[in-house]
Amino acid sequence: MARKNRMFTNFSLSFLDVMSCGFGAVILVFLLIDHSIEVESREINQHLLSEVNLLEKDITEGRKDLVRLHNTLSDVDLQMVDAQGQATRITEDMDRYEALITDLQQDGLTDQADIEALKAEIQSLEKEVDKLRLSAEEDSGRSARSFIGEGNRQYLTGLNLGGRNIVILVDVSASMLDEKLVNIIRLRNMSEDIQRQSAKWNRTLNTVDWLTAQLPVDSHYQVITFNTEARPVLPGTAGKWLEVADQAQLEKISAELRKLTPRGGTSLENAFRALGDLSPGPDNIFLLTDGLPTQGAAPAKSYTISGRERQKLFRRAIKLLPRNVPVNIILAPMEGDPMAASEFWQLAQVSRGSFLSPSPDWP
Repeated sequence: MARKNRMFTNFSLSFLDVMSCGFGAVILVFLLIDHSIEVESREINQHLLSEVNLLEKDITEGRKDLVRLHNTLSDVDLQMVDAQGQATRITEDMDRYEALITDLQQDGLTDQADIEALKAEIQSLEKEVDKLRLSAEEDSGRSARSFIGEGNRQYLTGLNLGGRNIVILVDVSASMLDEKLVNIIRLRNMSEDIQRQSAKWNRTLNTVDWLTAQLPVDSHYQVITFNTEARPVLPGTAGKWLEVADQAQLEKISAELRKLTPRGGTSLENAFRALGDLSPGPDNIFLLTDGLPTQGAAPAKSYTISGRERQKLFRRAIKLLPRNVPVNIILAPMEGDPMAASEFWQLAQVSRGSFLSPSPDWP
């Protein structure tokens, strides 16, 4: 019996030893796995940190390249302006020489050697003008900004985009939401975000972008919005001319216009009065609208207005326009205003401007 007890005791001890060894082995395995995970995690973190450092370096280099690009663009703009100025001076010299030749011929002074010398000088100046114009076009073109329409289409518009002080008047009345009255009423009851997404209003915004992209770099401009009131797009710039060469400001104007929601009636009288605040006055005017005005300087007394009354308001308003300044009209479509196209076309003809009623996919 004692022997059996000793055997049982020895067996129990052996079993406990085996269990202890097994438990220790399991703990050892867990420790090894935990260590390997920690090592792998550390390696992954180091790799990610290296990637982050490389990206930060690329961003820093990119910013430096962007600054250099801005500086290069500014230099090119200045070179183009200088080239255009030289071309203008040379053209004036050419005109003077041609006038001198005419005077010599009229006075009977037919010294052929002198005339031939003057003609040779004119030919030389013409070649110089061609070189300057080619150089300006190769450097940066004639536009202050780039604008690429859908499909990169180009149109022959006939618009005179020159001038030293150029005004763009943009109609922001409720009718700029759509061509049809029923759709305008429907959109007015929707959220402003949906109103700003209307096709007609976005064509107007794209037209402003297109116009500002064509302005001469050495000129000045102002963009004025109007409905029942008139105000510049950029706050604090009333009565001031802005620099076309300031591309950041042009982009800001585009962004501010896209925050506006068309609303209210139309007063061309107030729009044209705002031109009088600019000094010096404009020498080229662009008018973006879709019809004849619905009120004068003061709000209308009635909610309805006839076509004949709108015509009277228009003819009263154009008396406020500065004399001898071309008015270029871009007329958007609008139903229920049949006399608008005729009246605006006559204004463009009398002022020696241009009239454009673009297709839906322009610009």
